[in-house]
Amino acid sequence: MRGVSAATLEEVLAAVEGSGTSDIGDELFSVTALLDATPSLRRILTDPATEPDARVGLLKQVLGDKVSTGTLAILTVAANGRWASSRDLTDGLEISGVAAHVAAAEKDGQLEAMESELFDVGNIVVADSDLRAALTDRTTAASAKAELVNSIFEGKVTAPTVALVRQAAAARTASFEKVLATFADEVADRRNRLLAEVRSTYPLTDAELDRIAAALAKRYDREFHLNTVIDPDLVGGIRVSVGGDVIDGSVSSRLEDARRLIAG
Repeated sequence: MRGVSAATLEEVLAAVEGSGTSDIGDELFSVTALLDATPSLRRILTDPATEPDARVGLLKQVLGDKVSTGTLAILTVAANGRWASSRDLTDGLEISGVAAHVAAAEKDGQLEAMESELFDVGNIVVADSDLRAALTDRTTAASAKAELVNSIFEGKVTAPTVALVRQAAAARTASFEKVLATFADEVADRRNRLLAEVRSTYPLTDAELDRIAAALAKRYDREFHLNTVIDPDLVGGIRVSVGGDVIDGSVSSRLEDARRLIAG
Protein backbone atom coordinates (compact mmCIF):
# COMPACT_ATOMS: atom_id res chain seq x y z
CA MET A 1 0.00 0.00 0.00
CA ARG A 2 1.44 3.35 -1.03
CA GLY A 3 0.81 7.09 -1.13
CA VAL A 4 -2.22 8.52 0.64
CA SER A 5 -3.47 5.03 1.54
CA ALA A 6 -0.24 4.20 3.36
CA ALA A 7 -0.40 7.47 5.30
CA THR A 8 -3.99 6.85 6.37
CA LEU A 9 -3.21 3.25 7.30
CA GLU A 10 -0.48 4.49 9.63
CA GLU A 11 -3.05 6.70 11.37
CA VAL A 12 -5.50 3.81 11.68
CA LEU A 13 -2.80 1.50 13.06
CA ALA A 14 -1.83 4.17 15.58
CA ALA A 15 -5.45 4.19 16.77
CA VAL A 16 -5.37 0.38 17.05
CA GLU A 17 -2.13 0.54 19.00
CA GLY A 18 -3.80 2.44 21.80
CA SER A 19 -6.85 0.20 22.16
CA GLY A 20 -6.23 -3.09 20.37
CA THR A 21 -8.15 -6.08 21.73
CA SER A 22 -9.24 -9.39 20.24
CA ASP A 23 -12.86 -8.21 20.26
CA ILE A 24 -11.89 -5.15 18.24
CA GLY A 25 -9.88 -7.36 15.88
CA ASP A 26 -12.91 -9.58 15.28
CA GLU A 27 -15.13 -6.56 14.66
CA LEU A 28 -12.67 -5.07 12.18
CA PHE A 29 -12.65 -8.38 10.31
CA SER A 30 -16.47 -8.36 10.26
CA VAL A 31 -16.55 -4.79 8.94
CA THR A 32 -14.03 -5.78 6.28
CA ALA A 33 -16.36 -8.56 5.13
CA LEU A 34 -19.34 -6.19 5.15
CA LEU A 35 -17.56 -3.61 3.01
CA ASP A 36 -16.29 -6.31 0.65
CA ALA A 37 -19.92 -7.29 0.11
CA THR A 38 -21.14 -3.69 -0.19
CA PRO A 39 -19.08 -1.92 -2.86
CA SER A 40 -21.42 1.09 -2.99
CA LEU A 41 -20.81 1.84 0.70
CA ARG A 42 -17.10 1.24 0.28
CA ARG A 43 -16.94 3.73 -2.62
CA ILE A 44 -18.76 6.44 -0.66
CA LEU A 45 -16.45 6.01 2.33
CA THR A 46 -13.40 6.50 0.09
CA ASP A 47 -14.79 9.16 -2.27
CA PRO A 48 -12.49 12.20 -2.05
CA ALA A 49 -15.36 14.40 -3.29
CA THR A 50 -17.39 13.55 -0.18
CA GLU A 51 -16.59 15.64 2.90
CA PRO A 52 -14.97 13.71 5.74
CA ASP A 53 -17.77 14.67 8.13
CA ALA A 54 -20.31 13.19 5.71
CA ARG A 55 -18.30 9.97 5.42
CA VAL A 56 -18.05 9.66 9.19
CA GLY A 57 -21.75 10.43 9.55
CA LEU A 58 -22.65 7.66 7.13
CA LEU A 59 -20.31 5.27 8.88
CA LYS A 60 -21.92 5.95 12.25
CA GLN A 61 -25.39 5.64 10.75
CA VAL A 62 -24.61 2.21 9.29
CA LEU A 63 -22.33 0.75 11.97
CA GLY A 64 -22.75 2.89 15.07
CA ASP A 65 -24.97 0.41 16.91
CA LYS A 66 -23.27 -2.70 15.53
CA VAL A 67 -19.69 -2.29 16.79
CA SER A 68 -18.04 -1.28 20.05
CA THR A 69 -17.00 2.27 20.88
CA GLY A 70 -13.34 1.31 20.43
CA THR A 71 -13.92 -0.16 16.98
CA LEU A 72 -16.05 2.82 15.93
CA ALA A 73 -13.23 5.18 16.92
CA ILE A 74 -10.80 3.26 14.70
CA LEU A 75 -13.29 3.22 11.81
CA THR A 76 -13.78 6.97 12.23
CA VAL A 77 -10.05 7.50 11.69
CA ALA A 78 -10.29 5.38 8.54
CA ALA A 79 -13.32 7.32 7.23
CA ASN A 80 -11.63 10.64 7.93
CA GLY A 81 -8.55 9.64 5.96
CA ARG A 82 -7.83 9.41 2.26
CA TRP A 83 -7.60 6.15 0.33
CA ALA A 84 -6.28 5.73 -3.20
CA SER A 85 -8.95 3.08 -3.87
CA SER A 86 -11.93 1.54 -2.11
CA ARG A 87 -10.07 -1.77 -1.99
CA ASP A 88 -7.28 -0.11 -0.03
CA LEU A 89 -9.82 0.70 2.69
CA THR A 90 -10.88 -2.92 3.18
CA ASP A 91 -7.30 -4.19 2.93
CA GLY A 92 -6.31 -1.59 5.51
CA LEU A 93 -9.09 -2.65 7.87
CA GLU A 94 -8.02 -6.28 7.57
CA ILE A 95 -4.44 -5.29 8.43
CA SER A 96 -5.80 -3.30 11.36
CA GLY A 97 -7.76 -6.32 12.56
CA VAL A 98 -4.57 -8.37 12.52
CA ALA A 99 -2.80 -5.59 14.42
CA ALA A 100 -5.54 -5.59 17.07
CA HIS A 101 -5.19 -9.33 17.64
CA VAL A 102 -1.41 -9.04 17.73
CA ALA A 103 -1.63 -6.19 20.26
CA ALA A 104 -3.96 -8.29 22.41
CA ALA A 105 -1.58 -11.25 22.21
CA GLU A 106 1.32 -9.05 23.22
CA LYS A 107 -0.57 -7.81 26.28
CA ASP A 108 -1.26 -11.43 27.27
CA GLY A 109 2.31 -12.60 26.63
CA GLN A 110 1.25 -14.81 23.71
CA LEU A 111 3.25 -13.34 20.83
CA GLU A 112 5.97 -15.96 20.78
CA ALA A 113 3.36 -18.71 20.89
CA MET A 114 1.54 -17.09 17.96
CA GLU A 115 4.71 -17.10 15.85
CA SER A 116 5.13 -20.85 16.23
CA GLU A 117 1.41 -21.66 16.07
CA LEU A 118 0.79 -19.87 12.77
CA PHE A 119 3.66 -21.78 11.20
CA ASP A 120 2.47 -25.10 12.64
CA VAL A 121 -1.11 -24.53 11.51
CA GLY A 122 0.11 -23.76 7.99
CA ASN A 123 2.06 -27.02 7.91
CA ILE A 124 -0.93 -29.00 9.22
CA VAL A 125 -3.19 -27.59 6.51
CA VAL A 126 -0.66 -28.20 3.72
CA ALA A 127 -0.07 -31.79 4.88
CA ASP A 128 -3.80 -32.64 4.95
CA SER A 129 -5.10 -32.54 1.38
CA ASP A 130 -8.77 -32.72 2.42
CA LEU A 131 -8.41 -29.90 4.94
CA ARG A 132 -6.44 -27.79 2.49
CA ALA A 133 -9.08 -28.33 -0.19
CA ALA A 134 -11.84 -27.32 2.21
CA LEU A 135 -10.09 -24.13 3.31
CA THR A 136 -9.07 -23.08 -0.20
CA ASP A 137 -12.38 -23.86 -1.95
CA ARG A 138 -13.65 -20.49 -3.16
CA THR A 139 -17.19 -21.85 -3.50
CA THR A 140 -17.38 -22.51 0.25
CA ALA A 141 -18.75 -19.67 2.38
CA ALA A 142 -16.31 -17.93 4.70
CA SER A 143 -18.61 -18.69 7.64
CA ALA A 144 -18.37 -22.43 6.93
CA LYS A 145 -14.59 -22.23 6.73
CA ALA A 146 -14.53 -20.32 10.02
CA GLU A 147 -16.59 -23.06 11.69
CA LEU A 148 -14.19 -25.68 10.35
CA VAL A 149 -11.18 -23.78 11.68
CA ASN A 150 -12.86 -23.44 15.08
CA SER A 151 -13.70 -27.14 15.24
CA ILE A 152 -10.11 -28.14 14.56
CA PHE A 153 -7.97 -25.53 16.29
CA GLU A 154 -9.96 -23.94 19.13
CA GLY A 155 -8.47 -24.97 22.46
CA LYS A 156 -5.33 -26.29 20.78
CA VAL A 157 -3.74 -22.91 19.96
CA THR A 158 -4.19 -19.43 21.41
CA ALA A 159 -7.40 -17.53 20.63
CA PRO A 160 -5.63 -14.81 18.59
CA THR A 161 -4.04 -17.51 16.43
CA VAL A 162 -7.45 -19.07 15.73
CA ALA A 163 -8.78 -15.63 14.77
CA LEU A 164 -5.99 -15.04 12.26
CA VAL A 165 -6.39 -18.53 10.78
CA ARG A 166 -10.14 -17.90 10.33
CA GLN A 167 -9.38 -14.64 8.53
CA ALA A 168 -6.69 -16.24 6.38
CA ALA A 169 -9.26 -18.82 5.27
CA ALA A 170 -11.32 -15.96 3.83
CA ALA A 171 -8.40 -15.52 1.39
CA ARG A 172 -9.35 -11.97 0.49
CA THR A 173 -6.07 -10.93 -1.09
CA ALA A 174 -4.26 -14.19 -1.86
CA SER A 175 -4.27 -17.93 -1.15
CA PHE A 176 -4.75 -19.22 2.39
CA GLU A 177 -1.06 -20.13 2.73
CA LYS A 178 0.16 -16.74 1.49
CA VAL A 179 -2.22 -14.77 3.68
CA LEU A 180 -1.31 -16.84 6.73
CA ALA A 181 2.39 -16.27 6.02
CA THR A 182 1.74 -12.52 5.74
CA PHE A 183 -0.05 -12.56 9.08
CA ALA A 184 2.89 -14.46 10.61
CA ASP A 185 5.24 -11.77 9.31
CA GLU A 186 3.05 -9.16 11.04
CA VAL A 187 3.46 -11.01 14.34
CA ALA A 188 7.23 -11.26 13.91
CA ASP A 189 7.47 -7.61 12.91
CA ARG A 190 5.69 -6.68 16.13
CA ARG A 191 8.63 -8.22 17.98
CA ASN A 192 11.09 -6.54 15.59
CA ARG A 193 12.12 -9.96 14.35
CA LEU A 194 12.24 -11.80 11.05
CA LEU A 195 11.01 -15.32 10.41
CA ALA A 196 13.27 -18.04 9.07
CA GLU A 197 12.30 -21.57 8.06
CA VAL A 198 15.03 -24.09 8.85
CA ARG A 199 14.76 -27.49 7.15
CA SER A 200 16.96 -30.38 8.24
CA THR A 201 16.97 -34.18 8.08
CA TYR A 202 17.09 -34.51 11.88
CA PRO A 203 15.95 -32.46 14.90
CA LEU A 204 18.48 -29.70 15.51
CA THR A 205 19.75 -29.11 19.04
CA ASP A 206 19.19 -25.84 20.86
CA ALA A 207 22.88 -25.06 20.45
CA GLU A 208 22.68 -25.59 16.67
CA LEU A 209 19.58 -23.42 16.42
CA ASP A 210 21.26 -20.71 18.50
CA ARG A 211 24.23 -20.71 16.10
CA ILE A 212 21.93 -20.44 13.07
CA ALA A 213 19.96 -17.60 14.70
CA ALA A 214 23.17 -15.76 15.57
CA ALA A 215 24.51 -16.14 12.02
CA LEU A 216 21.25 -14.87 10.54
CA ALA A 217 21.12 -11.95 12.97
CA LYS A 218 24.63 -10.94 11.92
CA ARG A 219 23.76 -11.22 8.23
CA TYR A 220 20.42 -9.37 8.34
CA ASP A 221 20.98 -7.14 11.39
CA ARG A 222 17.69 -8.35 12.93
CA GLU A 223 16.74 -10.91 15.52
CA PHE A 224 15.09 -14.08 14.22
CA HIS A 225 12.38 -16.53 15.13
CA LEU A 226 13.22 -19.97 13.70
CA ASN A 227 10.53 -22.35 12.47
CA THR A 228 11.97 -25.85 12.05
CA VAL A 229 10.90 -28.59 9.65
CA ILE A 230 12.19 -32.17 9.42
CA ASP A 231 12.66 -32.89 5.70
CA PRO A 232 14.13 -36.31 4.77
CA ASP A 233 14.32 -35.26 1.10
CA LEU A 234 17.30 -33.04 1.93
CA VAL A 235 19.46 -36.18 2.41
CA GLY A 236 21.70 -34.19 4.75
CA GLY A 237 22.63 -30.65 5.78
CA ILE A 238 20.16 -27.80 6.22
CA ARG A 239 18.22 -25.30 4.14
CA VAL A 240 17.28 -21.90 5.57
CA SER A 241 14.64 -19.67 3.97
CA VAL A 242 14.18 -16.01 4.88
CA GLY A 243 11.43 -14.56 2.74
CA GLY A 244 12.67 -14.98 -0.82
CA ASP A 245 16.26 -15.69 0.25
CA VAL A 246 17.36 -19.32 0.47
CA ILE A 247 20.61 -20.43 2.09
CA ASP A 248 20.97 -24.01 0.92
CA GLY A 249 23.57 -26.25 2.50
CA SER A 250 21.73 -29.51 1.91
CA VAL A 251 23.30 -32.59 0.36
CA SER A 252 20.41 -32.86 -2.12
CA SER A 253 21.16 -29.38 -3.40
CA ARG A 254 24.86 -30.13 -3.80
CA LEU A 255 24.03 -33.37 -5.65
CA GLU A 256 21.70 -31.47 -7.97
CA ASP A 257 24.44 -28.88 -8.63
CA ALA A 258 26.82 -31.74 -9.47
CA ARG A 259 24.30 -33.31 -11.84
CA ARG A 260 23.83 -30.00 -13.66
CA LEU A 261 27.60 -29.59 -13.93
CA ILE A 262 28.03 -33.08 -15.38
CA ALA A 263 25.17 -32.56 -17.82
CA GLY A 264 26.83 -29.35 -19.02
